[in-house]
Amino acid sequence: MNSSKASVAAWCQEHVAKLLEVPPGTVDPDATFDRLGVDSAIAVSLLMEVEEQYGIELPAEAVFDNPTVNAVAEYITGHREPDVA
Repeated sequence: MNSSKASVAAWCQEHVAKLLEVPPGTVDPDATFDRLGVDSAIAVSLLMEVEEQYGIELPAEAVFDNPTVNAVAEYITGHREPDVA
C-alpha cells in the first residue's frame, strides 16, 4: 500500500468527501474540519476508517491537533510503519 503523504491525503480527502456527500475536489485539504462541516460523528468515522485503512489508531485529540486533511495525512505518515518492499 502506498503510504506517501500525498496518497494518504488523497485517501483522507476522498473519505471526508464521501462522509460529507460532496465531490472530493470540493474538499480543500488545507481547510479546517470546522470550515468543511466535519462534526464529531464524521470525525469519529474518520478515526475508525484510518485505523482500518492504515492500521494505526488515530486518537480523537490528534484530529483536534491536526484539523485539516493535510495535517491528518502528515500525522498518519509520521506514525505508520514504513512499507516493506
